[in-house]
Amino acid sequence: MKKLKVATVWLDGCSGCHMSLLDMDAAVISLAQKIEMVYGPLVDAQEFPEGVDVTLVEGAVSSQEDLNKIQKIRQRTAILVSMGDCAVTGNVPAMRNPIPVQRLLQRVYVEGTLEGKAVPTDGVPPLLKHARPVREFVKVDLCLPGCPPPAKTISGVIAAVLEGRKPDANLTVKFG
Repeated sequence: MKKLKVATVWLDGCSGCHMSLLDMDAAVISLAQKIEMVYGPLVDAQEFPEGVDVTLVEGAVSSQEDLNKIQKIRQRTAILVSMGDCAVTGNVPAMRNPIPVQRLLQRVYVEGTLEGKAVPTDGVPPLLKHARPVREFVKVDLCLPGCPPPAKTISGVIAAVLEGRKPDANLTVKFG
């Protein structure tokens, strides 16, 4: 049997959704026999691969790097899942939205520190004007709300795809 190619992506979020993914406990062992993790924070892949069956995306789209990454991921993924409130609604990352980007950077990197009072430019992707949910940039096939979504819900989505079923898009998961 061909293994399901699964990827996870961490954009602007806290990694709580990835922790929930790991909370599957023994189910991870069962899933590991049926899936191939091809990309994610715990995988050594540097480039997002082609032909991914399911990608679970955690976090809001907040920077130009996030935007470029999610557009590439959408092109290379059959089923894209927004995982967690940040990916689904913008949640905590979107709390910065009322503050103009330059004012925010000035406050954090100049006014908010005792040393090195300068906004970093090297290796730091430009922030978008607003942090927004994934669905505002690309087509999302399924939303898993929750802060974080329960491990059982995440494993249920993967199990449905393994069984050849389309995951239920009307999941009733409580927003965090």
